[in-house]
Amino acid sequence: MNTPFFNAHHSPIGSFSSFTLGEKGSRGGFGLEIGKPADQAVYIGCEEASGVFRFLPFFEYSESDDERSRYEVGGASSEKTEPQSEIRQFTDHQISRDFYVSTDTWNAEDLEFTVISPFASVPDPDAIDTSDVNLRLALVPAVLATLTLDNRKGAGPRRAIFGYEDPHMLQASSNVRRLDDTLPEGLVGIGQGRSIAIVSDSKGVVSGQSLTMSELLGETNPKNLTFALGPATALIATVEPGEIRTFRFAICFYRDGYATVGLDTSYYYTHLWDRIEDVAAFALKNFENLSGIAESANSRIEKSKLSQTQKFMLNHAIRSYYGSTQLLRRSSGQPLWIVNEGEYRMINTLDLTADQVFFELALNPWTVRNEMEIFAERYSYTDRVYYPGKPETTFPGGISFTHDMGVANVFSRPHYSAYEKYGLDGCFSHMTHEELVNWLCCALAYGHLDPKWLSSKITLVTACFDSMVNRDDPDSDKRNGVMSLESTRCAGGAEITTYDSLDVSLGQSRGNVYLASKCWAAYVGLEKAFRDNNLAQLAAQAKEQATKCAHTVAASVGADGTLSAIIGEDVEARIIPAIEGLVFPALFGVPQATSSTGEYSEYIAVLKQHLKGVLHKGICLFANGGWKLSSTSDNSWLSKIYLSQYIARQVLGIDGDEVTASADDAHASWLLDPQNTYWAWSDQILSGHAVGSKYYPRGVTAWLWLSEK
Repeated sequence: MNTPFFNAHHSPIGSFSSFTLGEKGSRGGFGLEIGKPADQAVYIGCEEASGVFRFLPFFEYSESDDERSRYEVGGASSEKTEPQSEIRQFTDHQISRDFYVSTDTWNAEDLEFTVISPFASVPDPDAIDTSDVNLRLALVPAVLATLTLDNRKGAGPRRAIFGYEDPHMLQASSNVRRLDDTLPEGLVGIGQGRSIAIVSDSKGVVSGQSLTMSELLGETNPKNLTFALGPATALIATVEPGEIRTFRFAICFYRDGYATVGLDTSYYYTHLWDRIEDVAAFALKNFENLSGIAESANSRIEKSKLSQTQKFMLNHAIRSYYGSTQLLRRSSGQPLWIVNEGEYRMINTLDLTADQVFFELALNPWTVRNEMEIFAERYSYTDRVYYPGKPETTFPGGISFTHDMGVANVFSRPHYSAYEKYGLDGCFSHMTHEELVNWLCCALAYGHLDPKWLSSKITLVTACFDSMVNRDDPDSDKRNGVMSLESTRCAGGAEITTYDSLDVSLGQSRGNVYLASKCWAAYVGLEKAFRDNNLAQLAAQAKEQATKCAHTVAASVGADGTLSAIIGEDVEARIIPAIEGLVFPALFGVPQATSSTGEYSEYIAVLKQHLKGVLHKGICLFANGGWKLSSTSDNSWLSKIYLSQYIARQVLGIDGDEVTASADDAHASWLLDPQNTYWAWSDQILSGHAVGSKYYPRGVTAWLWLSEK
């Protein structure tokens, strides 16, 4: 890291919440169900021998007293001056940061502050009792923190402080507050309403509230710490001279009642704890267990052979993924797993699910099953298809799935997404074929781990296969394995892909070698699924489609050895994601499909040649070595780059500076660019700057790096 000052998530699993910290100024804080940092002033610091208070720079200091002026109008004020304390920030050279996947530690002189964000596999709620301690440890909506102050060289007592100030208090539904009178004995806390709490069980910690932080720290009458009007609140502890002390905190989030509309759900954790005070008590009682889980997560990545740059990007991405997760409970009692789409907050965007599947299958496979089942139950539809430019004549299409399930805690009506519109051929058009293939790839990958489940869904899987071939061509003799027809949902427009804001090179679905690669993978997986379920004729048909698709792509290679982004159209663009589908066969249990000597060897050889041909500056590399997904666009998605890097090395056997070291350095520099650091991990980068897909979960494609041999 060339700077310690970048925002990062510190998030419990499944609570759609984040203690975001790292960017200078009031640009972090305690966010619940928002697609950005909370923009609160966070105070983490200590008293110096001089009586001045020094803090990490996560607030914007001001001498103004605007909060007091709201009350002291017309000159009416007390004759006695309220005591104030001098507040300053540590300088940059005094601060260092150790950033891991589950711990984030700041050091400044004799102060140390660590945020602990445990993550581990979540037990399947359908297969375990809610009283199970492992389920509770995984789902407690809290992260932990420690604050250590070394006063061994001090001549007098010094205070340590952890608190915050909410500048948006006037717009909030609840004021900040002290929690002491609602907490179990032995705990003290501060927070906001019933939804945010910082609680400590360390001896000597006291809570306070005031109009400003300087006024709070200058208070000489302990009784005035209970003043309840102001937006500034903190937990304060005293360290005697000659002592070093560490204080423990639980940072908790809670939302009770119904969490969503359109489909009534509540947070799963509300069925494990009745209120935020109970969450805090559990988290502090299990502080050591949760800290051990965090250390295990750290060790898993730190002991890997990844470079420090790769570890940084993976750690950052995992944190951002969990910041977008929600585990809900339906009125029927069934769990519902959601990954919100970062700043956009769309619910379970299916083209993100297909990239997050690698991470989810490794840690929480049941979440993939859960996502696929609600797509099938509520967010599938049946359409018809037509040849491009001829919407008046339609043919049987089949089943497909929506782009998403809604947005910002509002579930969309059944069979429709929040995103897709009609009559378009760019952003917001339908992704019918893309999502059909994405659902199949996720279902087939999960089904390899759970064959009984896949067998129970074989009728649906068969319907998906029929839908795919119908979108190839209504005439079986004319099929080439690649999408050729548009969905009637487009109403005369054209389907798009997950690369919705790119030009035709990756934005257009029809004839796209990116989508063709995923179609090929789906057909390979379907052949195995049908064969495993004794459906020999369907298996043969799926193999035929896979062979046709591979041949069509291989036959379109140009004289320079590379592939045009769109088959059969006059498109000069060259794209890296032509290789993307190669990641799936191994997940389906068919790793031999990507062998250089197997039955698809010609296809594999063409893709390898293509990738080597485009990984050059001026084609699909930026000047600094970063990857351009398309030669005709400077807009790149980091999640897709991570995925393609894995494929290049692990599947195609291509490595080198342009694939790994220089490329990784360039990609990490994007995340640490001062224009991007506010948004933690961001996906969509235009010429080095985050332009969309900010605060995003999709970067966990980098999890694949851990499995490279």
